[in-house]
Amino acid sequence: MPRTLVPLLAALLVLGGCGDERAQSVPAAGAATAPAEEGFVSLFNGKDLSGWEGNPSVWRVEDHTIVGGSLNGNPRNEFLASTASYHDFILRLDYKLTGTSGFINSGVQLRSQRLKEPANEMIGYQADIGVGYTGSIYDESRRKKTIAPADAAQIKRLEKLGDWNHYEVRARGRNVVVVLNGEVTVDYTEPDTTLAQEGYFGLQIHGGAKSEVRFRDIRIQVLQPEH
Repeated sequence: MPRTLVPLLAALLVLGGCGDERAQSVPAAGAATAPAEEGFVSLFNGKDLSGWEGNPSVWRVEDHTIVGGSLNGNPRNEFLASTASYHDFILRLDYKLTGTSGFINSGVQLRSQRLKEPANEMIGYQADIGVGYTGSIYDESRRKKTIAPADAAQIKRLEKLGDWNHYEVRARGRNVVVVLNGEVTVDYTEPDTTLAQEGYFGLQIHGGAKSEVRFRDIRIQVLQPEH
């Protein structure tokens, strides 16, 4: 090919690429949602807390992320709860937990309910977040204990402390699977058939610490219940 044609063809290719669907699908830096995933819908618009309810003095939106808590201190547990209820699903999100003192802990409630007293609490399953607890399932305000502990060595290898991590929770029937940064940490099947397997999501910042948690790219794929 004559060398004089190379710059001209290169320019035409660049101009032609402007209409390429692949180029248009790349999200802008700081976008609130992850690249489109088939079957998933966003639960957070990156602008405000539409679709969520909680204490506005604790929960806010900054830089396209949901932020909870304060490095000045958190006197009690606080939850930001979804306004919609879910049964079977795959939930994906990113989280970052930071803190300077106290019990630095967070979590993601699933199939949970708001308590009437105290109204700041939730009850139900929690994909736990925090040193010694990340990757485990805790039964918040019900059995009040870890019901599916993750392997400590695995979590130490996987979790990026003070940085962004990816959580996936798969819930189908009485089975719940937690995935941290691409690896399954627990696979739990509820033995108590009397417990409801439907409810709300909740994002937690734990009381008794100077800590802050951030969540982004929250999306869900709703699954058809098994019969």
